[in-house]
Amino acid sequence: MTSNTTTSTENETPVIGGGEPYIDNPGPGPEVMSADSLEGDTVVNSQGEDLGTIEAIMLDVRSGRIAYAVLSFGGFLGMGDKLFAIPWQALKLDADRECFILDVERARLENAPGFDKDHWPSMADETWARQVHSYYGSRPYWETATRDTAVSGGSEF
Repeated sequence: MTSNTTTSTENETPVIGGGEPYIDNPGPGPEVMSADSLEGDTVVNSQGEDLGTIEAIMLDVRSGRIAYAVLSFGGFLGMGDKLFAIPWQALKLDADRECFILDVERARLENAPGFDKDHWPSMADETWARQVHSYYGSRPYWETATRDTAVSGGSEF
């Protein structure tokens, strides 16, 4: 690899630190990876505190973009976990440590709007989505240019 870091365009994609493929999953990563290879990855904050694990990665099917990572936090052995929709661009992949970094204090996450496994929000609801993006200080993904449209000036669809 020639570079250890890639930068995001208009906060569209998470920044990748490190650069080596996952040790237990050598392959196309870290720039292009299967969503299921990221599920179960640990999420830590910049202080190194454990914030939980990636439960799911949610796609906006119409635009073909990653909308959210669902973070599982709290509970014990999967029981009582609270789930959080984290805007994808709020995460940074640390490929060397095989984890994501979310720049939020643990107490702030504990007070974040969340849900449980049996009561998911309507993630297509723009009002809900704007509140989530605002909470994490990120621009809504549908308002950011994709790399293709930023380079070519073309339409997203």
